[in-house]
Amino acid sequence: MQTVRINQSGLRTDERLERLKLFGLSSPALLMILVILVLPVGWLFYVSFIGANGEFSLENYERMISRKSYARIFWTTFQVSFLTTGLCILIGYPLAYFLSQLPPRLANLGLITVLLPFWTSLLVRTYAWLVLLQKQGLVNDWAISLGLWDEPIKMVHNMTGTLIGMVHIMLPFLILPVYGAMRSIDLDLMKAASNLGANPRRAFWNVFFPLTMPGLMAGALMVFILCLGFFVTPAVLGGGKVIMVSMQIVSNIELFVNWGAASALGVVLLVLTVAILWIASRFLNLEQMTGGGGH
Repeated sequence: MQTVRINQSGLRTDERLERLKLFGLSSPALLMILVILVLPVGWLFYVSFIGANGEFSLENYERMISRKSYARIFWTTFQVSFLTTGLCILIGYPLAYFLSQLPPRLANLGLITVLLPFWTSLLVRTYAWLVLLQKQGLVNDWAISLGLWDEPIKMVHNMTGTLIGMVHIMLPFLILPVYGAMRSIDLDLMKAASNLGANPRRAFWNVFFPLTMPGLMAGALMVFILCLGFFVTPAVLGGGKVIMVSMQIVSNIELFVNWGAASALGVVLLVLTVAILWIASRFLNLEQMTGGGGH
């Protein structure tokens, strides 16, 4: 009996030593997370409660509730994010399916073309769309020469131009996870569905499409979250008519030098983003979406 107690005590000591070693090995990473993430976010929350007189106050949050302009800004932000995500799904899913059906060499070449925009600065790509979509741009010139319409159409400094630019920038973030999910599907499953009497359309919707849902949901969630904090593209292509939360944050700092109001907007946007991720984790299998759930 005494030997068993000595062994249990030794096991507890070894377990404590193992935990201390793990803590020592992970302490640099924990310190980095503390400095890079926790402290800035904590400072953001603190500044959001500082009023114009330098004292603790809720006026920055009260202003967002009392002024309808803030509600319109949040509505525009979510509207642009939802529309961009929807358009990326409509364009990206068929393109990912097309790439997944190609031979590996051609598929890799297609992926290079998908990733090619990443080799160019975001600002350069946005201004390129500004040149292409303006009234004297190439898109209007070609459309008029082809007889699609008679007069130049305004496609910049509005919602249309903003969505075109954001879809072009966000599309790879949806294609890549969807393509990865499609490539991992065993094609023998489609053959089995065909042998059981399913036509190609039914086999696609009942077998292939459900297996691609984790990749599709992961890509859509990634696109939506990234769109919530977008600044450059709506600022350039929106022309001040499509105002998102990030643009209002910059305006509060540059024009009004109001760090409290800007921090409060950042806090609300952060809380909404975390809430969306939490809701997604409740209704979707995020572990499976990120590839950690196995088969």
